[in-house]
Amino acid sequence: MFNPYRALFQAQGAKGFALAGLLARLPLPMTGIGIITMLAQLRGSYGLAGAVSATFVLTYALMSPQVSRLVDRFGQRRVLPGFTALSVLGIFVLLACSHWQAADGTLFVGAMLAGCMPSMSAMVRARWSAIYRGTAHLQTAYSLETVLDEVTFIAGPPIAIGLCVAVAPQAGPLAAAVLLALGVAALVAQVGSEPPLQQDAEAARRDVSLLRVADMRLLTLLMVVMGLIVGTVEIVSVAFAEQSGAPAAASIVLSCYAIGSCVAGLLFGALKWRTPLPTLLLLGGFATAVTTLPLMFAGSIFGLSATVLVAGLFFAPTMIVAMSLVERVIPEHRLTEGMTWLLAGLNVGVAGGAAVSGQVVDGLGGKAGFSVALVAGVGVLLVALRGYYRLRAPRCISVGAGLPRDVI
Repeated sequence: MFNPYRALFQAQGAKGFALAGLLARLPLPMTGIGIITMLAQLRGSYGLAGAVSATFVLTYALMSPQVSRLVDRFGQRRVLPGFTALSVLGIFVLLACSHWQAADGTLFVGAMLAGCMPSMSAMVRARWSAIYRGTAHLQTAYSLETVLDEVTFIAGPPIAIGLCVAVAPQAGPLAAAVLLALGVAALVAQVGSEPPLQQDAEAARRDVSLLRVADMRLLTLLMVVMGLIVGTVEIVSVAFAEQSGAPAAASIVLSCYAIGSCVAGLLFGALKWRTPLPTLLLLGGFATAVTTLPLMFAGSIFGLSATVLVAGLFFAPTMIVAMSLVERVIPEHRLTEGMTWLLAGLNVGVAGGAAVSGQVVDGLGGKAGFSVALVAGVGVLLVALRGYYRLRAPRCISVGAGLPRDVI
């Protein structure tokens, strides 16, 4: 099973940029929960803490594609250090303002600056794509990156919370800032694996937003509705565990979801698929929709753990297929931006799912929150069905300023 993954690292520099990318992507899940834990302790308000954290997440979702667009134009080495410094500065503003009890408005300023954090997952995927474009190894590389994303979202929050509680309230965000600086520095130092620039400056200035590409909007929307499911599972699992009298069991439930996704991602990347990607997208969307239904009928922690484990099995493969399809619908020289839009859509969906399901839980109880996941599952199926009919036909990506013909 692991031979395809071992083969990935035979490329020169692959081990180095993969390790640096893993280090640099940990700060994203650490920062959001670190802000909440820090401000809840120092300000005593979960409402304020959640609002500041949401500001960070939404700023990241809006800014990261713009950062990646600049990376596609000027290169990782020239763009990443500046935005990383801006993000680290924002985290330090948050630390200082929380320590000295500055006005609440200053916290939001710090959160917006911190949200300028680059999408490091997209940066590493772009490096894999530059090495293995057009080969079977690329899907394996995308599978590995999806699994590593899951690992960071499993490990990051406990690390941040543990530091905030055991060391000092500011320790979690501070550690995230240090890891971000070190990880980005290690990545940009590896110039040998940096994707080459493939467009002249004049053509780059004519480029428009990739969201004007209908297929790109479709894949981004798919990530949003998939994120809604993830955000719902996270919030409702915590509420369900609390109502069952075992709040600590929420970590077991969420671990099962992540384990299911990781295992499926590894298996998906190790196998050689002959099925066309649009068909795989449709199958993944259908399976994702179907596996949200049993969540409504879980009656115990064990039952919920089993159902989310099964649901997680289809998350990583569907995301891997979506990432692979990005290469078909956008020009090669804008791949980093395209992948970042998908990751940003996922983050927006997670935040939205948590917010909406939280309101449902407050009004109707724990299990009722899974109705949000059920609706989102239907949305995944509908978007995947639309994607199947659109993406199964060959697309032209060489018109005008490098955008497909179906820009609307």
